[in-house]
Amino acid sequence: MAHTASKSDEKHLRRAIELALKGKGRTRPNPIVGAVLVKNGRVVGEGYHRKAGGPHAEILALRQAGGRAQGADLFINLEPCCHHGRTPPCTEALIRAGVRRVVVGQRDPNPQVAGRGLRALRRAGIEVLCGVLEKDCREINLAFNKYIVSGRPWTLLKTAMSLDGKIATRKGDSRWITGARARRVVHEMRAGVDAILVGTGTVVADDPQLTVRLPGRKPRAPIRVILDRLGRVPTRARVFDGAGAGAGRVLLAAGPEFPRARKSRLEKMGVEVLPIAENAGGLDLNQLMDELGRREITSLLVEGGGELSASLLGAGLVDSVAMFVAPLIIGGKAAPGPVGGLGAGKMAEALKLERLSVTAVGCDWMLEGRPRNAPTTIKG
Repeated sequence: MAHTASKSDEKHLRRAIELALKGKGRTRPNPIVGAVLVKNGRVVGEGYHRKAGGPHAEILALRQAGGRAQGADLFINLEPCCHHGRTPPCTEALIRAGVRRVVVGQRDPNPQVAGRGLRALRRAGIEVLCGVLEKDCREINLAFNKYIVSGRPWTLLKTAMSLDGKIATRKGDSRWITGARARRVVHEMRAGVDAILVGTGTVVADDPQLTVRLPGRKPRAPIRVILDRLGRVPTRARVFDGAGAGAGRVLLAAGPEFPRARKSRLEKMGVEVLPIAENAGGLDLNQLMDELGRREITSLLVEGGGELSASLLGAGLVDSVAMFVAPLIIGGKAAPGPVGGLGAGKMAEALKLERLSVTAVGCDWMLEGRPRNAPTTIKG
């Protein structure tokens, strides 16, 4: 007998999505997951996955519900796991608790799960409905969906420019192109990713901290990744502050000619130096993405300059683009733009964006889109 989702099912699953988003940027390499247990129309338990190695969302919901979980319905944005990883299988816990029905948003693309969790529940006599609000559920786990099948992070390219397409003046001054509200949104972006990537030029010119600083929240530092082919970044740069201490992990991608003495000094400071091969365009960015994936980095925010942006876009390594546009006109042939390199020779060669959205952010505008053919969803 076929079953379809009711309005009530969708309401509770939207709450599960809302809970899942609380863990964004903190669960790597795991997905973000929220769970809601409902019995007789009332919520009896909720939970969301907070960090890898910690209890999964459905386990926390079961703990909150206690004996009320028996005969209850579970709403969850991602298929419950059925394998032993850092934690025991959630399917076994759901079966033991006597859950009556499970409503799932997205099947897990992880080959270790990939429908097996759903089958285990059905074999135990639990009614299962999968694919409810599937588009929304896939959207919140784009990073995990890509990482689990490709081993590489979901990459978001962010830039800020004037109305005439400049990211700095002809003298290199770039503070501040956008207003305070736009800068806050950027910190929200940082809070939601595993790592931030910048190039040598950005560090030398701006000396950024690349930390998350938001009112009412404890400061945190996503993993900071620096491209420094020849060792030009000063060791006193603020991006190295707190390297190796707690969440202050710093990775530096170095080319074959990187000075050995500088490498040794950086490593003593707690910086992990990654040897990366070179190709015609500089450091091999494909190798870099593989290295980041091996370190369980599932999401990456790029805050580099025009040349780094051009290299990543040219290599097809950008999954999403966010461009902040300020109502300023800077002018000048020598003022840099957001994307360097040679650029397209013909309009037909220009990179096209899909799923474009435009949002007002204070006095600025944020344009978001995805390069055509980027993996917007990965089928499980």
